[in-house]
Amino acid sequence: MALTLTVVIPALDEAARLPKLIDSLNRQSRRPDAIIVADAGSTDGTRQIVVAHSAKVVDGGMPGVGRNAGARIATTDLLLFLDADVALTDHAIAMMIAEFEKRDLAVAGAQIRPIERDPRFVFACEVVNFYLEMMQYVAPHAPGCCILVTRAVHEAIGGFDETLQLAEDHDYVERASAVGKFRILRRAHVRVSMRRLTKEGLVSLAFKYLYCELQVMTGQKIVDPPFAYDFAAFDVPAVTSARSAASLRGRLTDLADTLRQISAEGGDTLRELGETQVDLALIESSLARLRTDDVRALEHYAKVRARIVRRGSRRVLGRVREVAGLVWNEITR
Repeated sequence: MALTLTVVIPALDEAARLPKLIDSLNRQSRRPDAIIVADAGSTDGTRQIVVAHSAKVVDGGMPGVGRNAGARIATTDLLLFLDADVALTDHAIAMMIAEFEKRDLAVAGAQIRPIERDPRFVFACEVVNFYLEMMQYVAPHAPGCCILVTRAVHEAIGGFDETLQLAEDHDYVERASAVGKFRILRRAHVRVSMRRLTKEGLVSLAFKYLYCELQVMTGQKIVDPPFAYDFAAFDVPAVTSARSAASLRGRLTDLADTLRQISAEGGDTLRELGETQVDLALIESSLARLRTDDVRALEHYAKVRARIVRRGSRRVLGRVREVAGLVWNEITR
């Protein structure tokens, strides 16, 4: 029996973009069984536009609140959480569901590509995709713009944590992955708008994300972030100097290069380990197959990451190093 699917979209003042997304969903070769928009109090006619396009509207709030509100009235097997400013190819949903079923997943994210084909944006998305691929086996991350999950798992974990102001998507997939298998989809992707990056600037946004990542990796809940992070209101671009942007691009390139030093055999071993069920004996035998050079490459990667975030919170960085040290000791003893 074919799985049924509801698309849930949190939105705030998205009258200019929602019609394109809803039209795209209606053009899918595998159309969703329901489309629900969780409106967070729009004043630009968003609700009226959604109704005119024959989609359902519920009251929303911040993204996690809106996603939960939409999921509460869904009755389908699967939930697909999308942001209002994404774009899909006509076969995207069919490809997502097919891979989701084939790999027996409970929750999944997708790779991202920029709608605006500026080289800077392509670079930024590739860095994100590389990181998502590498981390999916050990610390599940998924961009909130696209999360596919079974409704049963969503309900089992109590949905999104509505107390979180940031990284609620990472918290969600981490908890969901404890219930069922999580992976980044290989075939399907979503195109995302770079309007947030355009407004805030590459350097500013990158360090906000680094802050969030450090908090997530050390088990911290971000309920009161030390900076503003808008939900909508992307019409006032921020100006970032070319020099600072080039500096960050260089550092991120160095970071990616460190992981490329891992041998093909070592990379295959790590991926094989990630595709299996957790078993301590298997983990030990798989780690034993890693070459000394591979272990050194991973160590170098950790050192490069430490240099990148050295200007961030020293308290959080200290905890990351402490955890990394414990993991390193286990691997090398």
